[in-house]
Amino acid sequence: MDIEFDKPRCFCGIFGFYGAPDAAVNTYYGLHALQHRGQEASGIITKSVNEKGHSVFNLHRGEGLVSEVFAKREVLREKLVGSSAIGHNRYSTTGSSDSTKNIQPFFVNYRSGNLAIAHNGNLTNATELRERLVNEGSIFQTTSDTEVILHLIAKSKLDNQVDQVKEALSIIEGAYCLVILMDDKIIAARDPYGFRPLCLGKLNGSYVVASETCALDIISAKFIREIEPGELIVIDDKSISEDKIESHRILDGTFPKKHCVFEHIYFSRPDSYIFGHNVDKMRRRLGKTLAKNHPAVDKDGDKLIVISVPDSSNTTALGYQKQLALDGINSKLEIGLIRSHYIGRTFIQPGQQKREIGVRIKFNTVKGVLEGRTVVIVDDSIVRGTTSKQLVSLVREANPKAIHLRISSPPIKFPCFYGMDFPSKKELIANQCHGNIEEIREYLEVDSLEYLTIDEMLQAVSEGNEGNFCSACFSGEYPTEIDTSFTKDIYEL
Repeated sequence: MDIEFDKPRCFCGIFGFYGAPDAAVNTYYGLHALQHRGQEASGIITKSVNEKGHSVFNLHRGEGLVSEVFAKREVLREKLVGSSAIGHNRYSTTGSSDSTKNIQPFFVNYRSGNLAIAHNGNLTNATELRERLVNEGSIFQTTSDTEVILHLIAKSKLDNQVDQVKEALSIIEGAYCLVILMDDKIIAARDPYGFRPLCLGKLNGSYVVASETCALDIISAKFIREIEPGELIVIDDKSISEDKIESHRILDGTFPKKHCVFEHIYFSRPDSYIFGHNVDKMRRRLGKTLAKNHPAVDKDGDKLIVISVPDSSNTTALGYQKQLALDGINSKLEIGLIRSHYIGRTFIQPGQQKREIGVRIKFNTVKGVLEGRTVVIVDDSIVRGTTSKQLVSLVREANPKAIHLRISSPPIKFPCFYGMDFPSKKELIANQCHGNIEEIREYLEVDSLEYLTIDEMLQAVSEGNEGNFCSACFSGEYPTEIDTSFTKDIYEL
């Protein structure tokens, strides 16, 4: 059973480095900073030159955390040599999670040379494209939608590799951020809607591409800018010598920005800068908005105790309690739940008690803080509701006066087709209860339950343009057309 339990699963984390002989080591640290975006598997591929002057791609990947996959020092120092590298942390969305063949980066040798790719996101027309490619003779080695991109590039009749990639990306639909390693360059690209974050940095003349800026910080790279939605950049020796990045548009025309709002709510690290803003700032604003519109009080006028569900809700709880205080509500932010960081990725507990044991292994209460007090639990989301129910039960054992639950996102009613791994629609507690918050409250057995509305959430994160975000998992209004076979096979709509 996975330790993340009942949370939205993050897509993946990608990292690219060009221009220094320690590319693999820097990529390792970058992936370490992006570990929160995928804990199932990790991989790095580098490009070196052999004694004959030919390019050689060196690949190491495996199941587990970054520190587990690259535990042997010689892997980074002796096997993954070269001055350019790309890396990937995986949480599977499309593609079987228990197949090692699906671990990225993927690597091929085709008529134009060597090509490796790492992908963050989900393609919504992958099923259709895969069937077409198979009918044309392509042989697939994995079940991942990322391999579709490889085949499209390899089958292009264009001669220039940048043009080949642009042509492939003009065919795919959905959410993607990509880093592509070639014999003489790295290409990075972001889908026209900008669903996922992707940034560009620089370190002592070398260029860095990463899903989040926290991966730049760990290697002391300087943040340059975010890669724009619909932009493809080329990093090569010319980029370094001229200190200039070659930039292309993937498609003509304009597309509305549709940033995934869950990046601000839950996925991204609070020390990252994405979509033009600091994540920490956005989470505090979500907490403040939640407190303004959905406060809680102690029925006897005693001090209210505000706690977070660590670690993803810590910053939101800070904003929530601060706004309560500004509004004159007697309250205090406390540490009421202690989270264990030493349980590894999985654990085995036979029998019917495994979910309950799982919550107890991950969390413990500070009884002296909670006993006899009115407690507000601030959390970022509820998916199935099973873990939230058991967490409430755990807090109840500390004998509080009352438990109020506040959620810094709206009820999740619909699956995501852009990389978030929500369960099927029928498994979502908000869908099961037909959006009735009172029914959800009764199931969770809390004294009150309130969510942000969609409008409140968007106002908190938008700073002037609420249309810049995708909120389809709350509203069911998807910004792109969805392949019907994709929805039937994967999400059981």
